[in-house]
Amino acid sequence: REHRDEFCAHFDENVVLVCRSGQRAGQAEETLRGAGLFNLHILAGGMLGWESAGLPVNRGAERWDLERQVRLVAGSLVLSSVLGSIAVPKLKWLAAGIGGGLTFAALSNTCAMGMLLSKLPYNRGASCDAQSIVAQLVR
Repeated sequence: REHRDEFCAHFDENVVLVCRSGQRAGQAEETLRGAGLFNLHILAGGMLGWESAGLPVNRGAERWDLERQVRLVAGSLVLSSVLGSIAVPKLKWLAAGIGGGLTFAALSNTCAMGMLLSKLPYNRGASCDAQSIVAQLVR
């Protein structure tokens, strides 16, 4: 969002927005349309759809998906709090809180735990700046 105007100035041909499933590409499309860019297309099904069609993919270092990380952390917290509640009965409320958070995440289609996990150094991709991307677009 913070660099949309810089990018829009250089998009005079069709643009295909790509993400894992198509959801974030849809959000980017909304933002870019709001900035006046209308030659946008979304890769249907995202990279998951691309792969399921048997099309080639070049991959970097493999990382666990955020969804899988959320399941691991949430499941571990629930399991440990339920087991720990044998000795400390109030720990069961941690499990209830995690369950409530997961329910809210499903209903709102947001995930606070996923957003927190995405900030870990392990989940950060290579850094880039808007100027270098725009420079590559105008070549």
